Amino acid sequence: MKKRSILLGAAAVLVVLLLVYGHELLDLYRLQRYIDDSAAAYQAEGGAWPQLADVCMGCHGVAGNSQHQGYPSLAGQPARYVEEQLRKFASGQRANPHMTPLAMSLSDAERARLAEHFAKQAPAANTSFEPDPLLREKGQQLVTKAGCAACHGERLMGDKEFARLAGQGVDYLAAQLDAFASGARSEPSGVMKTLSAAASPDERKAIASYLASLAPQAR
Repeated sequence: MKKRSILLGAAAVLVVLLLVYGHELLDLYRLQRYIDDSAAAYQAEGGAWPQLADVCMGCHGVAGNSQHQGYPSLAGQPARYVEEQLRKFASGQRANPHMTPLAMSLSDAERARLAEHFAKQAPAANTSFEPDPLLREKGQQLVTKAGCAACHGERLMGDKEFARLAGQGVDYLAAQLDAFASGARSEPSGVMKTLSAAASPDERKAIASYLASLAPQAR
């Protein structure tokens, strides 16, 4: 009888605890499940923390999707393009106070791993940018006239050594067009310098506005 009373008392205490702390316990359980699932996904993606791509998150966003207009999104970029740009930063062909020392610290194998990682990430839209309709329309006409799709793909998502342009940060795009126009940045064919230099500053701004407004799609 005494044992039964103890069991009943314990059960009553348990019921009270569940009534009082039930929501908190359920939330704690859900949090633990989320942590476990996230850790498993992280492990499957590239091994235990920290991973090589973690250092990129501060500027290029989670999974390579930047919402900062001055930093490019790496998600969905062709692996060949990303790897080549890392080589250029490492060699000094392309200069940036942050990217140059970072790229120099990477081995060829690490650059290839990063490039493949970001190429597999799903690209997200540039939701923090709202284009001016007239500027966007002008930019669309200029992009069509310049034939950008011939190298960067029909949806401007990049191909091989050519960058994904759709949905990139407007300030980043404008800065790169200006850099090509001035010769501060170059590429083997010289096409980008020719096209950028032929466009006025206002036209380059319009082109950047149009490209930044495009919703990226999986290649």
